[in-house]
Amino acid sequence: MPAKLSVNLNAIAMLRNRRDLPWPSVIGLGRIALEAGASGLTVHPRPDQRHIRFSDLAPIRTLIDSAFPEAEFNIEGFPEDNFMRLVEEHRPEQVTLVPDDPSQATSDHGWDFRKNRALLGDIVGRLKKLGLRVSVFADGTPDREALTIAKEVGADRIELYTGPYGGCYANPAEEARIVEELGETADIAFELGLGVNAGHDLTVANLPALVARIPRLAEVSIGHGLTADALEYGMAETVRRFCRACGQDI
Repeated sequence: MPAKLSVNLNAIAMLRNRRDLPWPSVIGLGRIALEAGASGLTVHPRPDQRHIRFSDLAPIRTLIDSAFPEAEFNIEGFPEDNFMRLVEEHRPEQVTLVPDDPSQATSDHGWDFRKNRALLGDIVGRLKKLGLRVSVFADGTPDREALTIAKEVGADRIELYTGPYGGCYANPAEEARIVEELGETADIAFELGLGVNAGHDLTVANLPALVARIPRLAEVSIGHGLTADALEYGMAETVRRFCRACGQDI
């Protein structure tokens, strides 16, 4: 099965938040993305609400439930108390746990699974009791011990942090090296019984090599590059381009 596309709405929300106005519409563009073939919507509600606002979550949940019941809502973030309350209230199909500090501009590394085993064990257990799928952010460097811990704490999937891969867009040799590294990490995850997602700085140009190396990739979550392309191609056509880059016949 080709990888599914979840459209991250944070960059759209960031543009909206530049003015005290309701446009661009997070919900409206989320609807267009789902109508065009996206399989889900992703948000990362940071404590300062500089991108997605907490008040956006209920309308997104309603949009999916009322008009796109086969789509999934993915909420990602650091599992502090307020984040957990948001997850409990809005019940996304998937929760992606990331080790972000509130001051970070964006996610830029995976979990230190050895250091955070106890924290993740507690949080993942709480989320699983709610019946939610749990994905944990992981660096792309192959590390069997770290991924074994991810499995042992109860995670269903890892999300490969693909920032370094996206960052070498002008260096084909380095891009090829990193995609192989990501593939080796995915191979270990599959051996352990973990599903594999991916996200960060993925583009129409670099997705095909990634999905060719990881044909069992379950989902990609894409925001910045997709939003940038939407300024040129429009949201609907951009979603279709990304779906095709994932290997979907659309």
